[in-house]
Amino acid sequence: MPQQRVAATLGISVEAVVARIEPEQCRSRKEAARLAVEQQGELLPQKEVVARYAQGATVAELGRLYGVHPSTIRRRIPDDLIRSRSRTPQPRPRAGAGAGRVLVDEKVRRRYAAGESASALAREFGVSSHTIRARIPDSDWRGRPAGEAPVPPPRPAQPKTGGVRMVLALSDEEIPARYRAGQPATAMGHAAGVDCRTVLRRIPDDERRGHLQAQRLNCPAPGVDTDTIRALRAQGLSWEAIGAEVGLSAKTVRARA
Repeated sequence: MPQQRVAATLGISVEAVVARIEPEQCRSRKEAARLAVEQQGELLPQKEVVARYAQGATVAELGRLYGVHPSTIRRRIPDDLIRSRSRTPQPRPRAGAGAGRVLVDEKVRRRYAAGESASALAREFGVSSHTIRARIPDSDWRGRPAGEAPVPPPRPAQPKTGGVRMVLALSDEEIPARYRAGQPATAMGHAAGVDCRTVLRRIPDDERRGHLQAQRLNCPAPGVDTDTIRALRAQGLSWEAIGAEVGLSAKTVRARA
Protein backbone atom coordinates (compact mmCIF):
# COMPACT_ATOMS: atom_id res chain seq x y z
CA MET A 1 0.00 0.00 0.00
CA PRO A 2 1.39 3.45 -0.81
CA GLN A 3 2.32 5.84 2.00
CA GLN A 4 -0.46 8.25 1.02
CA ARG A 5 -3.11 5.53 1.29
CA VAL A 6 -1.74 4.33 4.63
CA ALA A 7 -1.90 7.92 5.94
CA ALA A 8 -5.46 8.35 4.66
CA THR A 9 -6.55 5.03 6.20
CA LEU A 10 -5.07 5.80 9.63
CA GLY A 11 -6.01 9.48 9.57
CA ILE A 12 -2.46 10.75 10.06
CA SER A 13 0.02 12.69 7.92
CA VAL A 14 2.42 11.15 5.41
CA GLU A 15 5.35 12.44 7.50
CA ALA A 16 4.04 10.47 10.51
CA VAL A 17 3.86 7.34 8.37
CA VAL A 18 7.42 7.83 7.08
CA ALA A 19 8.70 8.39 10.62
CA ARG A 20 7.37 4.98 11.69
CA ILE A 21 8.88 3.05 8.74
CA GLU A 22 12.32 1.54 9.05
CA PRO A 23 14.87 2.94 6.54
CA GLU A 24 15.48 -0.49 5.01
CA GLN A 25 11.73 -0.84 4.38
CA CYS A 26 11.40 2.38 2.39
CA ARG A 27 10.77 1.73 -1.31
CA SER A 28 12.35 3.63 -4.16
CA ARG A 29 10.19 5.55 -6.61
CA LYS A 30 10.81 2.96 -9.30
CA GLU A 31 9.71 0.11 -7.04
CA ALA A 32 6.69 2.08 -5.82
CA ALA A 33 5.64 2.77 -9.41
CA ARG A 34 5.98 -0.92 -10.28
CA LEU A 35 3.84 -1.97 -7.35
CA ALA A 36 1.23 0.66 -8.20
CA VAL A 37 1.00 -0.69 -11.75
CA GLU A 38 0.67 -4.25 -10.51
CA GLN A 39 -2.07 -3.30 -8.07
CA GLN A 40 -3.87 -1.35 -10.76
CA GLY A 41 -3.59 -4.29 -13.14
CA GLU A 42 -4.95 -6.70 -10.55
CA LEU A 43 -8.11 -4.63 -10.36
CA LEU A 44 -8.73 -5.04 -14.10
CA PRO A 45 -11.56 -7.41 -15.10
CA GLN A 46 -9.39 -9.76 -17.17
CA LYS A 47 -12.24 -11.71 -18.71
CA GLU A 48 -13.93 -8.52 -19.80
CA VAL A 49 -10.67 -7.16 -21.22
CA VAL A 50 -10.04 -10.35 -23.21
CA ALA A 51 -13.63 -10.39 -24.48
CA ARG A 52 -13.44 -6.79 -25.66
CA TYR A 53 -10.12 -7.47 -27.36
CA ALA A 54 -11.52 -10.55 -29.10
CA GLN A 55 -14.42 -8.42 -30.40
CA GLY A 56 -11.96 -6.08 -32.17
CA ALA A 57 -10.90 -3.47 -29.63
CA THR A 58 -7.24 -2.51 -29.73
CA VAL A 59 -4.79 -2.51 -26.85
CA ALA A 60 -4.55 1.28 -26.94
CA GLU A 61 -8.34 1.69 -26.84
CA LEU A 62 -8.63 -0.69 -23.86
CA GLY A 63 -5.83 1.19 -22.08
CA ARG A 64 -7.70 4.47 -22.46
CA LEU A 65 -10.95 2.80 -21.39
CA TYR A 66 -9.57 1.35 -18.14
CA GLY A 67 -7.09 4.16 -17.47
CA VAL A 68 -3.92 2.05 -17.66
CA HIS A 69 -0.94 1.78 -19.97
CA PRO A 70 -1.39 -0.36 -23.12
CA SER A 71 1.42 -2.66 -21.95
CA THR A 72 -0.67 -3.47 -18.85
CA ILE A 73 -3.53 -4.54 -21.13
CA ARG A 74 -1.14 -6.54 -23.29
CA ARG A 75 0.06 -8.60 -20.31
CA ARG A 76 -3.55 -9.61 -19.54
CA ILE A 77 -4.23 -11.03 -23.02
CA PRO A 78 -3.06 -14.56 -23.96
CA ASP A 79 -0.39 -14.74 -26.65
CA ASP A 80 -2.52 -16.86 -28.96
CA LEU A 81 -5.12 -14.06 -29.13
CA ILE A 82 -2.71 -11.22 -29.90
CA ARG A 83 -3.23 -9.85 -33.40
CA SER A 84 -0.42 -8.44 -35.51
CA ARG A 85 -0.72 -4.88 -36.80
CA SER A 86 -1.21 -6.11 -40.36
CA ARG A 87 -4.27 -8.09 -39.24
CA THR A 88 -5.93 -5.18 -37.49
CA PRO A 89 -6.26 -2.31 -39.98
CA GLN A 90 -7.81 0.66 -38.25
CA PRO A 91 -9.61 3.12 -40.55
CA ARG A 92 -8.62 6.68 -39.80
CA PRO A 93 -11.53 9.13 -39.74
CA ARG A 94 -10.95 12.20 -41.84
CA ALA A 95 -12.52 15.60 -41.60
CA GLY A 96 -14.86 16.60 -44.39
CA ALA A 97 -17.94 15.39 -46.16
CA GLY A 98 -16.50 11.89 -46.66
CA ALA A 99 -15.50 11.29 -43.03
CA GLY A 100 -16.43 7.83 -41.84
CA ARG A 101 -17.09 6.39 -45.32
CA VAL A 102 -15.38 3.13 -46.27
CA LEU A 103 -13.24 3.24 -49.38
CA VAL A 104 -14.14 0.20 -51.52
CA ASP A 105 -11.86 -0.33 -54.52
CA GLU A 106 -14.50 -1.83 -56.80
CA LYS A 107 -16.95 0.97 -56.02
CA VAL A 108 -14.30 3.58 -56.75
CA ARG A 109 -13.42 1.97 -60.10
CA ARG A 110 -17.08 1.68 -61.11
CA ARG A 111 -17.88 5.30 -60.30
CA TYR A 112 -14.70 6.51 -61.99
CA ALA A 113 -15.57 4.52 -65.13
CA ALA A 114 -19.03 6.13 -65.04
CA GLY A 115 -17.43 9.55 -65.49
CA GLU A 116 -16.73 10.93 -62.01
CA SER A 117 -13.38 12.62 -61.55
CA ALA A 118 -10.68 11.51 -59.13
CA SER A 119 -10.86 14.86 -57.32
CA ALA A 120 -14.61 14.50 -56.71
CA LEU A 121 -14.18 10.95 -55.40
CA ALA A 122 -11.31 12.06 -53.15
CA ARG A 123 -13.45 14.81 -51.61
CA GLU A 124 -16.37 12.44 -51.04
CA PHE A 125 -14.34 9.69 -49.35
CA GLY A 126 -12.08 12.10 -47.46
CA VAL A 127 -8.81 10.92 -49.06
CA SER A 128 -6.27 12.39 -51.44
CA SER A 129 -6.50 12.14 -55.21
CA HIS A 130 -3.33 10.00 -55.16
CA THR A 131 -5.21 7.40 -53.07
CA ILE A 132 -7.98 7.31 -55.67
CA ARG A 133 -5.40 7.08 -58.48
CA ALA A 134 -3.80 4.03 -56.83
CA ARG A 135 -7.09 2.14 -57.13
CA ILE A 136 -7.65 2.88 -60.83
CA PRO A 137 -5.97 0.59 -63.42
CA ASP A 138 -3.64 2.33 -65.84
CA SER A 139 -5.79 1.22 -68.77
CA ASP A 140 -8.83 3.05 -67.32
CA TRP A 141 -7.04 6.17 -66.17
CA ARG A 142 -8.07 9.24 -68.16
CA GLY A 143 -5.21 11.47 -67.07
CA ARG A 144 -1.57 11.39 -68.13
CA PRO A 145 0.54 8.33 -67.18
CA ALA A 146 2.06 8.31 -63.70
CA GLY A 147 5.48 9.91 -63.47
CA GLU A 148 5.10 11.88 -66.68
CA ALA A 149 5.49 15.59 -66.15
CA PRO A 150 3.20 17.95 -68.05
CA VAL A 151 4.81 19.61 -71.04
CA PRO A 152 4.21 23.37 -71.01
CA PRO A 153 3.11 24.91 -74.31
CA PRO A 154 5.89 26.67 -76.22
CA ARG A 155 6.05 30.39 -75.62
CA PRO A 156 6.01 32.60 -78.71
CA ALA A 157 9.30 34.26 -79.42
CA GLN A 158 9.35 37.91 -78.46
CA PRO A 159 11.08 40.27 -80.87
CA LYS A 160 14.12 41.91 -79.36
CA THR A 161 13.92 45.65 -79.06
CA GLY A 162 16.86 47.94 -78.63
CA GLY A 163 17.40 49.44 -75.21
CA VAL A 164 16.69 53.10 -74.57
CA ARG A 165 19.92 55.02 -74.17
CA MET A 166 19.84 57.47 -71.27
CA VAL A 167 20.45 61.07 -72.12
CA LEU A 168 23.07 62.62 -69.82
CA ALA A 169 24.04 66.19 -69.13
CA LEU A 170 27.47 65.34 -70.56
CA SER A 171 27.79 64.33 -74.20
CA ASP A 172 29.27 61.01 -75.31
CA GLU A 173 32.36 62.85 -76.58
CA GLU A 174 32.85 64.93 -73.44
CA ILE A 175 32.80 61.96 -71.05
CA PRO A 176 35.83 60.12 -72.58
CA ALA A 177 37.69 63.42 -72.86
CA ARG A 178 37.23 64.23 -69.18
CA TYR A 179 38.09 60.64 -68.24
CA ARG A 180 41.37 60.80 -70.17
CA ALA A 181 42.17 64.11 -68.46
CA GLY A 182 41.98 62.33 -65.09
CA GLN A 183 38.47 63.09 -63.86
CA PRO A 184 36.99 60.06 -62.06
CA ALA A 185 33.84 58.38 -63.31
CA THR A 186 32.30 58.81 -59.86
CA ALA A 187 32.72 62.59 -60.00
CA MET A 188 31.17 62.74 -63.47
CA GLY A 189 28.31 60.54 -62.27
CA HIS A 190 27.62 62.90 -59.35
CA ALA A 191 27.68 65.87 -61.72
CA ALA A 192 25.28 64.18 -64.16
CA GLY A 193 23.06 62.69 -61.41
CA VAL A 194 23.62 59.09 -62.49
CA ASP A 195 25.55 56.06 -61.28
CA CYS A 196 29.24 55.78 -62.12
CA ARG A 197 28.54 52.56 -64.08
CA THR A 198 26.38 54.57 -66.49
CA VAL A 199 29.36 56.83 -67.13
CA LEU A 200 31.78 53.91 -67.56
CA ARG A 201 29.55 52.35 -70.25
CA ARG A 202 30.33 55.39 -72.42
CA ILE A 203 34.07 54.87 -72.10
CA PRO A 204 35.92 52.31 -74.31
CA ASP A 205 36.96 49.15 -72.50
CA ASP A 206 40.64 49.57 -73.34
CA GLU A 207 40.69 53.02 -71.73
CA ARG A 208 39.10 52.13 -68.40
CA ARG A 209 41.42 52.38 -65.44
CA GLY A 210 41.96 49.63 -62.91
CA HIS A 211 41.20 49.92 -59.22
CA LEU A 212 44.78 50.72 -58.21
CA GLN A 213 45.17 53.22 -61.05
CA ALA A 214 41.99 55.01 -60.02
CA GLN A 215 43.09 55.01 -56.38
CA ARG A 216 46.44 56.58 -57.20
CA LEU A 217 44.75 59.12 -59.44
CA ASN A 218 42.07 60.07 -56.90
CA CYS A 219 44.54 60.20 -53.99
CA PRO A 220 47.87 61.43 -55.42
CA ALA A 221 50.88 61.03 -53.17
CA PRO A 222 52.70 64.22 -52.11
CA GLY A 223 55.84 65.01 -54.03
CA VAL A 224 58.44 64.10 -51.43
CA ASP A 225 61.91 63.26 -52.73
CA THR A 226 64.35 60.72 -51.33
CA ASP A 227 66.75 63.33 -49.93
CA THR A 228 64.05 64.82 -47.70
CA ILE A 229 63.17 61.40 -46.30
CA ARG A 230 66.82 60.50 -45.66
CA ALA A 231 67.46 63.86 -43.95
CA LEU A 232 64.54 63.28 -41.59
CA ARG A 233 65.74 59.76 -40.98
CA ALA A 234 69.21 61.09 -40.11
CA GLN A 235 67.64 63.28 -37.46
CA GLY A 236 66.55 60.12 -35.65
CA LEU A 237 62.86 60.09 -36.63
CA SER A 238 61.10 56.77 -37.07
CA TRP A 239 59.39 55.73 -40.29
CA GLU A 240 55.98 56.39 -38.72
CA ALA A 241 57.09 59.89 -37.62
CA ILE A 242 58.49 60.67 -41.08
CA GLY A 243 55.25 59.46 -42.70
CA ALA A 244 53.19 61.70 -40.43
CA GLU A 245 55.51 64.61 -41.26
CA VAL A 246 55.33 64.30 -45.08
CA GLY A 247 51.77 62.92 -45.34
CA LEU A 248 52.65 59.37 -46.43
CA SER A 249 52.42 55.96 -44.86
CA ALA A 250 55.41 54.41 -43.15
CA LYS A 251 55.57 51.72 -45.82
CA THR A 252 55.67 54.29 -48.65
CA VAL A 253 58.32 56.35 -46.85
CA ARG A 254 60.53 53.28 -46.39
CA ALA A 255 60.10 52.30 -50.04
CA ARG A 256 61.08 55.78 -51.26
CA ALA A 257 64.15 55.92 -49.04
